[in-house]
Amino acid sequence: MDEGGSSVVATTLMRVAGLQKSYGGLCAVDDVTFDVLRGEVLALVGDNGAGKSTLVKALAGAQQPDSGSIEIEGQPVSLRTPRDAEAAGIGCLHQGLGLVDALDVPENVFLGRELQTKVFGLVPQLDHGRMRARTIELLDRFGIHLPKLNEPVMRLSGGQRQTVAISRLLLQDVRLVIMDEPMAALGVEEGRRVLDLVRSMREEGISVIVISHNLEHVFQLADRIAVMKNGKLIGVVETASTTRDAVVSMITFGQMR
Repeated sequence: MDEGGSSVVATTLMRVAGLQKSYGGLCAVDDVTFDVLRGEVLALVGDNGAGKSTLVKALAGAQQPDSGSIEIEGQPVSLRTPRDAEAAGIGCLHQGLGLVDALDVPENVFLGRELQTKVFGLVPQLDHGRMRARTIELLDRFGIHLPKLNEPVMRLSGGQRQTVAISRLLLQDVRLVIMDEPMAALGVEEGRRVLDLVRSMREEGISVIVISHNLEHVFQLADRIAVMKNGKLIGVVETASTTRDAVVSMITFGQMR
């Protein structure tokens, strides 16, 4: 697929219908309905307060909606916790990344899923060799280059840390990855590498939802663009069939052009 977007795979991975979430008198997500297609990158855009974060929290099991339904491959799912989302093949990359600075790359990739071996068949200990080998396999599969696997991740650059956090999600055998501003605070070259990694996930058939305020990245990366305003989904447009001016108009005025 070219950078401007093209036709997406026409099979639905996730279907969201009538999702609603209110906080007191504020309706943060208002009757939102859309599909996520298999192996596509869907950008979610809108001003601050548009409802994007609340929506993806519901999809990631971090926030319970008041009403509505979510299906994965045609089967209803109840995403009450992040573990429910993980079991459904959904991984979420938050801006905080959730890395442990003192641990190295393989230890962070396997955080919470550590591989163990037993010394003399009795004493359990971490199997660092197997975790390192599995990490290298995973990085190679997605074309990721990290030169300092054995150093604490506190010594890595922002883009490299982002890559480690994404790799931890990929270890889960995910079908959908949700990313909240993945290129924020990254330099041009590191941002490009993250974009390349998202493209690699798409090539592997993994769907990706990307929240971004950067329309340049959105138009480079996304197959489709979903626009929210004041909790409502204004519309979902094919990237190749729209313009930046049209998307800005949707964000600003809350209507399709």
